[in-house]
Amino acid sequence: MVKPVYKKIMLKLSGESLAGGRGTGIDAATVAKICEPIRECARLGVQIGIVVGGGNFWRGRTSENMDRTRADHIGMLATAMNALALTDALEGLGVDARVQTAIEMNSIAEPYIRGRAIRHLEKGRVVIFGCGTGNPYFSTDTAAALRAAEIEAEVIFKATNVDGVYDCDPRKNPNAVKYDTLSYSAVLSDNLQVMDAAAASLCRDNSIPILVFNLNEPENILRAVLGERIGTLVQES
Repeated sequence: MVKPVYKKIMLKLSGESLAGGRGTGIDAATVAKICEPIRECARLGVQIGIVVGGGNFWRGRTSENMDRTRADHIGMLATAMNALALTDALEGLGVDARVQTAIEMNSIAEPYIRGRAIRHLEKGRVVIFGCGTGNPYFSTDTAAALRAAEIEAEVIFKATNVDGVYDCDPRKNPNAVKYDTLSYSAVLSDNLQVMDAAAASLCRDNSIPILVFNLNEPENILRAVLGERIGTLVQES
């Protein structure tokens, strides 16, 4: 039987990844494809936390006149909708899952409690963290880094629409160079857009590696858990 190289992971998904070709909203078939390798990882005994963004429903302020704090609160609600959709898809595949939110909404999700989240993970449940950090001005990347540190995840899997980190945008420059490994310092000093600076700094300060890979092939989640060389690994130099 194959053995995973990681026992506890934090998976960061963008909200846009749940929309599939639709671009906005939730595409059920796409969500199911993403959840299938998550199920396989759970079957291998991997403890899985997930933070999901809300960009398929909300991308910041709709006008310059909108209050930033209120706009961020709307974004947090968007992540809660995505967390519920992921939970429904996982449960449809026979995976036990829980949603915990940084903003209390007790009728639809548990409030985030670190100890309870850890107990869920130990019992084999996938825990999906909604509403970011619960604070405006912080991204869901920062939420992923924070929750990863709190649950003592071994690694953050950042699933994106490219196959790793490049020195410039590969969609605009065919000569862009892909990195196999990077240091946190290089990510921050060269502004490589792996994660925002707050998230990257939090990972650096807590020595949490970040593996960036392409989610257009959802099986990459399982490949990464099994230790295959994919994407770009950001860690201490």
